[in-house]
Amino acid sequence: MATVLIVDDEPNIIEVLKMSIMDEDVDVLVAGCGREALNILRKHDVDVVISDIRMPDFSGVELLREARKISSGAAFIMITAFATPETAIEALQHGACDYITKPFRMDDMRGALKRALEKKRLSDAAAAPVAADPVNLQAQQGQKLFQALHGSLVVGRSPKMMEVYRTIGAVAMGDSTVLITGDSGTGKELVARAIHAASKRKDRSFVSINCGAFPETLLESELFGYLRGAFTGATANKKGLFEAADGGSIFLDEIGEMTAAMQVKLLRVLQERRLRPLGGTGEIPVDVRVIAATNRDLQADIKDGAFREDLYYRIAVINIHLPALRERAEDIGIMAAFFLHNYAEKSGKNITGISPEAMRRLESYSWPGNIRQLENVIERAVALEAENEIQPERLPDSICHPEKYDDLSGKKLFTLPPDEPFDLEAFLRSVESSLIEQALRQSGGNQTLAAQRLNLTKGSLRHRLHTLGIRS
Repeated sequence: MATVLIVDDEPNIIEVLKMSIMDEDVDVLVAGCGREALNILRKHDVDVVISDIRMPDFSGVELLREARKISSGAAFIMITAFATPETAIEALQHGACDYITKPFRMDDMRGALKRALEKKRLSDAAAAPVAADPVNLQAQQGQKLFQALHGSLVVGRSPKMMEVYRTIGAVAMGDSTVLITGDSGTGKELVARAIHAASKRKDRSFVSINCGAFPETLLESELFGYLRGAFTGATANKKGLFEAADGGSIFLDEIGEMTAAMQVKLLRVLQERRLRPLGGTGEIPVDVRVIAATNRDLQADIKDGAFREDLYYRIAVINIHLPALRERAEDIGIMAAFFLHNYAEKSGKNITGISPEAMRRLESYSWPGNIRQLENVIERAVALEAENEIQPERLPDSICHPEKYDDLSGKKLFTLPPDEPFDLEAFLRSVESSLIEQALRQSGGNQTLAAQRLNLTKGSLRHRLHTLGIRS
Protein backbone atom coordinates (compact mmCIF):
# COMPACT_ATOMS: atom_id res chain seq x y z
CA MET A 1 0.00 0.00 0.00
CA ALA A 2 1.37 3.42 -1.00
CA THR A 3 1.83 6.24 1.50
CA VAL A 4 0.63 9.77 0.70
CA LEU A 5 1.58 12.89 2.68
CA ILE A 6 -0.81 15.87 2.52
CA VAL A 7 0.72 19.25 3.42
CA ASP A 8 -1.47 22.33 3.88
CA ASP A 9 -1.89 25.00 6.54
CA GLU A 10 -5.72 24.90 6.21
CA PRO A 11 -7.30 21.93 8.08
CA ASN A 12 -10.44 22.01 5.94
CA ILE A 13 -8.35 21.64 2.76
CA ILE A 14 -6.60 18.64 4.29
CA GLU A 15 -10.00 17.04 4.96
CA VAL A 16 -11.14 17.70 1.38
CA LEU A 17 -7.94 16.18 0.03
CA LYS A 18 -8.32 13.12 2.24
CA MET A 19 -11.88 12.68 0.97
CA SER A 20 -10.66 13.01 -2.63
CA ILE A 21 -8.25 10.10 -2.34
CA MET A 22 -9.94 7.93 0.28
CA ASP A 23 -10.95 5.32 -2.34
CA GLU A 24 -7.42 4.94 -3.70
CA ASP A 25 -6.20 2.33 -1.18
CA VAL A 26 -3.40 4.47 0.28
CA ASP A 27 -2.14 5.32 3.76
CA VAL A 28 -2.48 9.05 4.45
CA LEU A 29 -0.20 11.22 6.61
CA VAL A 30 -0.82 14.94 7.16
CA ALA A 31 1.29 18.01 8.00
CA GLY A 32 0.26 21.61 8.65
CA CYS A 33 3.50 23.23 7.46
CA GLY A 34 6.71 22.56 5.55
CA ARG A 35 8.89 21.84 8.59
CA GLU A 36 6.43 19.29 9.95
CA ALA A 37 6.35 17.66 6.52
CA LEU A 38 10.17 17.38 6.45
CA ASN A 39 10.16 15.63 9.84
CA ILE A 40 7.64 13.11 8.50
CA LEU A 41 9.71 12.55 5.35
CA ARG A 42 12.78 11.81 7.51
CA LYS A 43 10.89 9.12 9.46
CA HIS A 44 8.62 7.53 6.85
CA ASP A 45 8.88 6.16 3.32
CA VAL A 46 6.46 8.42 1.48
CA ASP A 47 5.47 7.69 -2.12
CA VAL A 48 3.57 10.90 -2.97
CA VAL A 49 3.46 14.36 -1.40
CA ILE A 50 0.42 16.58 -2.10
CA SER A 51 1.48 20.06 -1.02
CA ASP A 52 0.08 23.56 -1.12
CA ILE A 53 2.49 25.98 -2.80
CA ARG A 54 1.84 28.89 -0.40
CA MET A 55 2.44 28.11 3.29
CA PRO A 56 3.49 30.27 6.26
CA ASP A 57 7.00 28.87 6.86
CA PHE A 58 8.16 28.04 3.33
CA SER A 59 6.64 27.27 -0.04
CA GLY A 60 5.80 23.93 -1.55
CA VAL A 61 8.66 24.35 -4.04
CA GLU A 62 11.07 24.94 -1.13
CA LEU A 63 9.66 21.82 0.55
CA LEU A 64 10.36 19.86 -2.61
CA ARG A 65 13.97 21.13 -2.72
CA GLU A 66 14.56 20.32 0.95
CA ALA A 67 12.98 16.88 0.52
CA ARG A 68 15.44 16.08 -2.25
CA LYS A 69 18.33 16.92 0.13
CA ILE A 70 17.22 14.19 2.52
CA SER A 71 17.05 11.71 -0.39
CA SER A 72 13.28 11.53 -0.47
CA GLY A 73 12.20 9.98 -3.75
CA ALA A 74 8.56 10.95 -3.25
CA ALA A 75 6.63 12.25 -6.24
CA PHE A 76 5.17 15.74 -5.68
CA ILE A 77 1.77 17.17 -6.63
CA MET A 78 1.44 20.93 -6.08
CA ILE A 79 -1.89 22.63 -5.32
CA THR A 80 -2.49 26.35 -5.46
CA ALA A 81 -5.22 28.94 -5.69
CA PHE A 82 -2.86 31.37 -7.45
CA ALA A 83 -1.89 29.40 -10.55
CA THR A 84 0.09 31.18 -13.24
CA PRO A 85 2.20 29.67 -16.05
CA GLU A 86 5.31 30.80 -14.16
CA THR A 87 4.17 29.06 -10.96
CA ALA A 88 3.44 25.84 -12.82
CA ILE A 89 6.74 25.90 -14.69
CA GLU A 90 8.72 26.54 -11.51
CA ALA A 91 7.04 23.60 -9.77
CA LEU A 92 7.57 21.27 -12.73
CA GLN A 93 11.17 22.39 -13.24
CA HIS A 94 12.03 21.49 -9.66
CA GLY A 95 10.67 18.00 -10.06
CA ALA A 96 6.93 18.16 -9.32
CA CYS A 97 5.08 15.69 -11.53
CA ASP A 98 1.78 17.59 -11.55
CA TYR A 99 -0.07 20.63 -10.23
CA ILE A 100 -3.75 21.22 -9.45
CA THR A 101 -5.52 24.56 -9.08
CA LYS A 102 -8.06 25.38 -6.37
CA PRO A 103 -10.95 24.80 -6.43
CA PHE A 104 -10.32 21.33 -7.85
CA ARG A 105 -12.58 18.45 -8.77
CA MET A 106 -12.10 15.24 -6.83
CA ASP A 107 -11.71 13.32 -10.10
CA ASP A 108 -8.83 15.65 -11.06
CA MET A 109 -7.05 14.96 -7.78
CA ARG A 110 -7.56 11.21 -8.09
CA GLY A 111 -6.19 11.31 -11.64
CA ALA A 112 -3.16 13.32 -10.54
CA LEU A 113 -2.51 10.88 -7.70
CA LYS A 114 -2.63 7.88 -10.03
CA ARG A 115 -0.14 9.56 -12.39
CA ALA A 116 2.14 10.44 -9.46
CA LEU A 117 2.07 6.89 -8.08
CA GLU A 118 2.92 5.60 -11.53
CA LYS A 119 5.85 8.02 -11.84
CA LYS A 120 7.13 6.86 -8.44
CA ARG A 121 6.88 3.25 -9.56
CA LEU A 122 8.81 3.97 -12.76
CA SER A 123 11.43 5.95 -10.83
CA ASP A 124 11.92 3.08 -8.40
CA ALA A 125 12.19 0.62 -11.28
CA ALA A 126 14.80 2.77 -13.03
CA ALA A 127 16.85 3.00 -9.82
CA ALA A 128 16.79 -0.75 -9.23
CA PRO A 129 20.06 -2.61 -9.93
CA VAL A 130 20.32 -3.94 -13.49
CA ALA A 131 20.88 -7.68 -13.80
CA ALA A 132 24.32 -8.92 -14.75
CA ASP A 133 22.85 -10.07 -18.06
CA PRO A 134 23.23 -7.03 -20.39
CA VAL A 135 19.78 -7.77 -21.83
CA ASN A 136 17.58 -7.39 -18.77
CA LEU A 137 13.99 -8.54 -18.44
CA GLN A 138 12.41 -5.26 -19.48
CA ALA A 139 14.59 -5.08 -22.59
CA GLN A 140 13.58 -8.63 -23.48
CA GLN A 141 9.93 -7.67 -23.06
CA GLY A 142 10.46 -4.69 -25.37
CA GLN A 143 12.15 -6.88 -27.98
CA LYS A 144 9.32 -9.42 -27.91
CA LEU A 145 6.90 -6.56 -28.34
CA PHE A 146 8.55 -5.47 -31.57
CA GLN A 147 8.72 -9.04 -32.83
CA ALA A 148 5.00 -9.47 -32.24
CA LEU A 149 4.13 -6.16 -33.88
CA HIS A 150 6.54 -5.97 -36.78
CA GLY A 151 7.68 -9.54 -37.46
CA SER A 152 11.35 -8.85 -36.68
CA LEU A 153 13.70 -6.75 -34.63
CA VAL A 154 13.25 -4.17 -37.33
CA VAL A 155 14.94 -1.43 -35.31
CA GLY A 156 17.96 -3.51 -34.29
CA ARG A 157 19.57 -4.80 -31.11
CA SER A 158 22.49 -2.44 -30.48
CA PRO A 159 23.12 -1.26 -26.89
CA LYS A 160 21.31 2.02 -27.59
CA MET A 161 18.26 0.19 -28.88
CA MET A 162 18.34 -2.22 -25.94
CA GLU A 163 17.94 0.83 -23.69
CA VAL A 164 14.94 1.90 -25.79
CA TYR A 165 13.42 -1.57 -25.40
CA ARG A 166 14.03 -1.44 -21.65
CA THR A 167 12.22 1.88 -21.35
CA ILE A 168 9.28 0.62 -23.42
CA GLY A 169 8.98 -2.44 -21.18
CA ALA A 170 9.07 -0.22 -18.08
CA VAL A 171 6.53 2.42 -19.10
CA ALA A 172 4.05 0.59 -21.32
CA MET A 173 1.63 -0.46 -18.56
CA GLY A 174 1.31 3.04 -17.14
CA ASP A 175 -0.61 6.12 -18.24
CA SER A 176 2.14 8.75 -18.21
CA THR A 177 2.53 10.90 -21.30
CA VAL A 178 5.48 9.91 -23.46
CA LEU A 179 7.59 12.11 -25.74
CA ILE A 180 9.53 10.25 -28.44
CA THR A 181 12.36 12.24 -30.01
CA GLY A 182 14.72 11.48 -32.87
CA ASP A 183 15.50 12.27 -36.48
CA SER A 184 12.96 11.65 -39.23
CA GLY A 185 12.83 8.01 -40.25
CA THR A 186 14.04 6.52 -36.96
CA GLY A 187 10.79 4.68 -36.23
CA LYS A 188 9.00 6.93 -33.73
CA GLU A 189 5.52 5.70 -34.65
CA LEU A 190 6.68 2.07 -34.32
CA VAL A 191 7.67 2.83 -30.73
CA ALA A 192 4.34 4.56 -30.04
CA ARG A 193 2.41 1.56 -31.37
CA ALA A 194 4.58 -0.80 -29.33
CA ILE A 195 3.84 1.13 -26.13
CA HIS A 196 0.10 1.03 -26.85
CA ALA A 197 0.15 -2.68 -27.75
CA ALA A 198 1.78 -3.57 -24.42
CA SER A 199 -0.45 -1.33 -22.33
CA LYS A 200 -3.70 -1.98 -20.49
CA ARG A 201 -5.32 0.12 -23.25
CA LYS A 202 -4.32 -2.29 -26.03
CA ASP A 203 -7.92 -3.39 -26.70
CA ARG A 204 -9.01 0.21 -27.30
CA SER A 205 -8.20 2.59 -30.15
CA PHE A 206 -4.75 3.78 -31.16
CA VAL A 207 -5.28 7.04 -33.07
CA SER A 208 -2.46 8.76 -34.95
CA ILE A 209 -2.28 12.27 -36.40
CA ASN A 210 0.53 14.30 -37.96
CA CYS A 211 0.19 17.74 -36.37
CA GLY A 212 2.29 19.35 -39.11
CA ALA A 213 -0.04 18.20 -41.89
CA PHE A 214 -3.00 20.43 -40.92
CA PRO A 215 -3.54 24.19 -40.69
CA GLU A 216 -4.47 25.40 -37.20
CA THR A 217 -8.27 25.55 -37.58
CA LEU A 218 -8.47 22.15 -39.24
CA LEU A 219 -6.15 20.58 -36.65
CA GLU A 220 -8.39 21.87 -33.84
CA SER A 221 -11.50 20.34 -35.39
CA GLU A 222 -9.63 17.07 -36.08
CA LEU A 223 -8.43 16.78 -32.48
CA PHE A 224 -11.45 18.09 -30.57
CA GLY A 225 -14.35 17.69 -33.01
CA TYR A 226 -17.12 20.15 -33.78
CA LEU A 227 -20.88 20.64 -33.50
CA ARG A 228 -23.27 21.17 -36.35
CA GLY A 229 -23.24 24.81 -37.43
CA ALA A 230 -19.84 25.55 -35.84
CA PHE A 231 -18.59 26.81 -39.21
CA THR A 232 -19.66 26.86 -42.85
CA GLY A 233 -19.94 23.28 -44.04
CA ALA A 234 -20.38 21.77 -40.57
CA THR A 235 -23.69 20.05 -41.39
CA ALA A 236 -23.46 17.42 -38.64
CA ASN A 237 -21.71 16.79 -35.34
CA LYS A 238 -18.28 15.18 -35.65
CA LYS A 239 -16.23 13.47 -32.96
CA GLY A 240 -12.63 14.60 -32.61
CA LEU A 241 -9.71 12.19 -32.43
CA PHE A 242 -9.35 12.67 -28.66
CA GLU A 243 -12.93 11.52 -28.18
CA ALA A 244 -12.47 8.69 -30.70
CA ALA A 245 -9.42 7.50 -28.74
CA ASP A 246 -11.24 7.58 -25.39
CA GLY A 247 -9.94 4.69 -23.29
CA GLY A 248 -7.03 4.21 -25.70
CA SER A 249 -4.00 6.16 -26.90
CA ILE A 250 -3.48 9.12 -29.22
CA PHE A 251 -0.20 9.64 -31.08
CA LEU A 252 0.57 13.30 -31.82
CA ASP A 253 3.34 13.10 -34.43
CA GLU A 254 5.44 16.23 -35.12
CA ILE A 255 3.96 18.02 -32.12
CA GLY A 256 6.64 20.70 -32.50
CA GLU A 257 4.81 21.98 -35.60
CA MET A 258 1.76 23.09 -33.56
CA THR A 259 1.01 26.79 -33.54
CA ALA A 260 1.15 28.72 -30.25
CA ALA A 261 -2.65 28.92 -30.10
CA MET A 262 -3.03 25.16 -30.56
CA GLN A 263 -0.41 24.52 -27.90
CA VAL A 264 -2.54 26.45 -25.39
CA LYS A 265 -5.64 24.42 -26.28
CA LEU A 266 -3.79 21.11 -26.06
CA LEU A 267 -2.27 22.09 -22.70
CA ARG A 268 -5.73 22.75 -21.30
CA VAL A 269 -6.97 19.31 -22.41
CA LEU A 270 -3.95 17.63 -20.83
CA GLN A 271 -4.48 19.53 -17.57
CA GLU A 272 -8.23 19.18 -17.30
CA ARG A 273 -8.71 15.85 -19.10
CA ARG A 274 -11.72 17.50 -20.72
CA LEU A 275 -12.27 19.04 -24.16
CA ARG A 276 -14.72 21.43 -25.74
CA PRO A 277 -15.67 20.76 -29.39
CA LEU A 278 -15.72 23.69 -31.81
CA GLY A 279 -19.05 25.47 -31.51
CA GLY A 280 -19.85 23.80 -28.19
CA THR A 281 -20.34 25.22 -24.71
CA GLY A 282 -20.18 22.01 -22.68
CA GLU A 283 -17.09 19.94 -21.90
CA ILE A 284 -16.53 16.26 -22.62
CA PRO A 285 -14.35 14.18 -20.25
CA VAL A 286 -11.71 12.07 -22.02
CA ASP A 287 -9.49 9.27 -20.76
CA VAL A 288 -6.64 9.14 -23.28
CA ARG A 289 -2.96 8.35 -23.03
CA VAL A 290 -0.97 10.89 -25.04
CA ILE A 291 2.17 9.81 -26.89
CA ALA A 292 3.88 12.63 -28.76
CA ALA A 293 6.82 12.68 -31.14
CA THR A 294 9.05 15.27 -32.78
CA ASN A 295 12.26 15.55 -34.77
CA ARG A 296 12.76 19.10 -33.48
CA ASP A 297 14.83 20.28 -30.53
CA LEU A 298 11.96 21.41 -28.31
CA GLN A 299 14.35 22.78 -25.67
CA ALA A 300 15.79 25.14 -28.29
CA ASP A 301 12.26 26.00 -29.46
CA ILE A 302 11.35 26.92 -25.87
CA LYS A 303 14.28 29.35 -25.73
CA ASP A 304 13.20 30.82 -29.06
CA GLY A 305 9.61 31.20 -27.86
CA ALA A 306 8.30 28.71 -30.44
CA PHE A 307 7.14 26.07 -27.94
CA ARG A 308 5.49 26.44 -24.54
CA GLU A 309 7.61 25.34 -21.61
CA ASP A 310 4.62 24.25 -19.51
CA LEU A 311 3.34 22.08 -22.38
CA TYR A 312 6.79 20.52 -22.75
CA TYR A 313 6.81 19.39 -19.13
CA ARG A 314 3.29 17.97 -19.56
CA ILE A 315 4.18 15.81 -22.57
CA ALA A 316 7.73 14.83 -21.55
CA VAL A 317 6.96 12.94 -18.34
CA ILE A 318 8.70 10.00 -20.04
CA ASN A 319 11.23 10.79 -22.77
CA ILE A 320 12.40 8.13 -25.24
CA HIS A 321 15.13 9.17 -27.66
CA LEU A 322 15.67 7.10 -30.79
CA PRO A 323 19.29 7.22 -32.00
CA ALA A 324 20.02 7.92 -35.66
CA LEU A 325 21.04 4.94 -37.77
CA ARG A 326 24.57 6.35 -38.19
CA GLU A 327 24.96 6.07 -34.39
CA ARG A 328 24.36 2.29 -34.42
CA ALA A 329 25.99 0.84 -37.52
CA GLU A 330 25.83 -2.65 -35.99
CA ASP A 331 22.06 -2.65 -36.63
CA ILE A 332 22.31 -1.96 -40.38
CA GLY A 333 22.97 -5.60 -41.36
CA ILE A 334 20.04 -6.90 -39.27
CA MET A 335 17.58 -4.42 -40.75
CA ALA A 336 18.89 -4.77 -44.30
CA ALA A 337 18.41 -8.56 -44.10
CA PHE A 338 14.88 -8.09 -42.77
CA PHE A 339 13.89 -5.69 -45.57
CA LEU A 340 15.57 -7.94 -48.16
CA HIS A 341 13.52 -10.94 -47.04
CA ASN A 342 10.29 -8.94 -47.15
CA TYR A 343 10.74 -7.40 -50.59
CA ALA A 344 12.21 -10.54 -52.18
CA GLU A 345 9.18 -12.50 -50.98
CA LYS A 346 6.76 -9.84 -52.25
CA SER A 347 8.43 -9.72 -55.68
CA GLY A 348 8.78 -13.49 -55.97
CA LYS A 349 12.56 -13.27 -56.42
CA ASN A 350 15.06 -15.79 -55.08
CA ILE A 351 17.44 -13.25 -53.56
CA THR A 352 18.95 -14.76 -50.44
CA GLY A 353 21.58 -12.28 -49.30
CA ILE A 354 23.70 -9.17 -49.73
CA SER A 355 27.23 -9.45 -51.13
CA PRO A 356 30.08 -8.60 -48.71
CA GLU A 357 31.07 -5.53 -50.73
CA ALA A 358 27.49 -4.24 -50.89
CA MET A 359 27.13 -4.77 -47.14
CA ARG A 360 30.40 -2.95 -46.48
CA ARG A 361 29.08 0.06 -48.37
CA LEU A 362 25.75 -0.05 -46.58
CA GLU A 363 27.46 -0.13 -43.19
CA SER A 364 29.86 2.72 -44.01
CA TYR A 365 27.13 5.08 -45.25
CA SER A 366 25.83 7.88 -42.98
CA TRP A 367 22.07 7.31 -43.65
CA PRO A 368 20.64 10.84 -43.32
CA GLY A 369 17.15 9.36 -43.91
CA ASN A 370 17.62 6.65 -41.28
CA ILE A 371 15.55 3.43 -41.33
CA ARG A 372 13.09 4.76 -43.91
CA GLN A 373 15.94 5.49 -46.33
CA LEU A 374 17.51 2.05 -45.75
CA GLU A 375 14.20 0.36 -46.49
CA ASN A 376 13.81 2.33 -49.74
CA VAL A 377 17.38 1.45 -50.80
CA ILE A 378 16.80 -2.27 -50.23
CA GLU A 379 13.43 -2.19 -52.01
CA ARG A 380 15.10 -0.54 -55.02
CA ALA A 381 18.00 -3.03 -54.99
CA VAL A 382 15.62 -6.01 -54.92
CA ALA A 383 13.68 -4.61 -57.86
CA LEU A 384 16.86 -4.19 -59.93
CA GLU A 385 18.81 -7.30 -58.90
CA ALA A 386 18.89 -10.30 -61.29
CA GLU A 387 21.26 -12.47 -59.24
CA ASN A 388 20.69 -14.24 -55.93
CA GLU A 389 22.70 -11.64 -53.95
CA ILE A 390 22.42 -7.84 -53.86
CA GLN A 391 25.45 -6.44 -55.68
CA PRO A 392 27.02 -2.97 -55.09
CA GLU A 393 25.91 -1.86 -58.56
CA ARG A 394 22.27 -2.08 -57.45
CA LEU A 395 22.83 0.51 -54.71
CA PRO A 396 22.29 4.25 -55.32
CA ASP A 397 25.23 6.29 -56.59
CA SER A 398 25.45 8.21 -53.28
CA ILE A 399 26.23 4.91 -51.51
CA CYS A 400 28.47 3.38 -54.19
CA HIS A 401 30.49 6.57 -54.70
CA PRO A 402 30.24 8.57 -51.44
CA GLU A 403 33.32 10.61 -52.36
CA LYS A 404 31.11 12.61 -54.75
CA TYR A 405 28.58 13.40 -52.04
CA ASP A 406 28.31 15.27 -48.76
CA ASP A 407 28.87 12.59 -46.09
CA LEU A 408 26.21 13.98 -43.74
CA SER A 409 23.38 14.91 -46.08
CA GLY A 410 23.89 12.50 -49.00
CA LYS A 411 23.66 15.47 -51.40
CA LYS A 412 25.91 15.83 -54.40
CA LEU A 413 28.94 18.06 -53.99
CA PHE A 414 28.91 20.74 -56.67
CA THR A 415 31.91 22.80 -57.70
CA LEU A 416 31.84 26.47 -58.61
CA PRO A 417 33.15 27.50 -62.06
CA PRO A 418 36.65 28.91 -61.42
CA ASP A 419 36.31 32.31 -63.08
CA GLU A 420 32.65 32.67 -64.06
CA PRO A 421 29.82 34.28 -62.07
CA PHE A 422 27.37 31.78 -60.65
CA ASP A 423 23.66 32.48 -60.05
CA LEU A 424 23.06 30.53 -56.84
CA GLU A 425 19.39 31.52 -56.49
CA ALA A 426 18.56 30.39 -60.02
CA PHE A 427 20.44 27.12 -59.48
CA LEU A 428 18.61 26.38 -56.21
CA ARG A 429 15.23 27.19 -57.81
CA SER A 430 16.05 24.80 -60.64
CA VAL A 431 16.98 21.98 -58.25
CA GLU A 432 13.92 22.59 -56.07
CA SER A 433 11.58 22.67 -59.08
CA SER A 434 13.05 19.45 -60.46
CA LEU A 435 12.67 17.55 -57.19
CA ILE A 436 9.11 18.79 -56.59
CA GLU A 437 8.08 17.86 -60.14
CA GLN A 438 9.59 14.38 -59.68
CA ALA A 439 7.71 13.92 -56.40
CA LEU A 440 4.43 14.99 -58.05
CA ARG A 441 4.98 12.59 -60.96
CA GLN A 442 5.84 9.71 -58.62
CA SER A 443 2.70 10.37 -56.56
CA GLY A 444 0.39 10.72 -59.57
CA GLY A 445 -0.17 14.42 -58.89
CA ASN A 446 -1.35 13.80 -55.31
CA GLN A 447 -0.02 16.77 -53.32
CA THR A 448 -0.40 15.05 -49.94
CA LEU A 449 1.74 12.09 -51.03
CA ALA A 450 4.24 14.39 -52.76
CA ALA A 451 4.59 16.47 -49.58
CA GLN A 452 5.23 13.31 -47.54
CA ARG A 453 7.82 12.20 -50.12
CA LEU A 454 9.66 15.52 -49.66
CA ASN A 455 9.16 15.64 -45.86
CA LEU A 456 7.13 18.86 -46.19
CA THR A 457 3.72 19.86 -44.90
CA LYS A 458 1.04 20.11 -47.55
CA GLY A 459 0.79 23.87 -46.90
CA SER A 460 4.53 24.30 -47.42
CA LEU A 461 4.39 22.35 -50.69
CA ARG A 462 1.52 24.50 -51.97
CA HIS A 463 3.47 27.64 -51.12
CA ARG A 464 6.48 26.36 -53.07
CA LEU A 465 4.31 25.37 -56.03
CA HIS A 466 2.93 28.90 -56.15
CA THR A 467 6.33 30.58 -55.70
CA LEU A 468 8.03 28.43 -58.33
CA GLY A 469 5.08 28.56 -60.75
CA ILE A 470 4.66 24.77 -60.87
CA ARG A 471 1.30 23.33 -61.85
CA SER A 472 0.36 20.10 -60.11
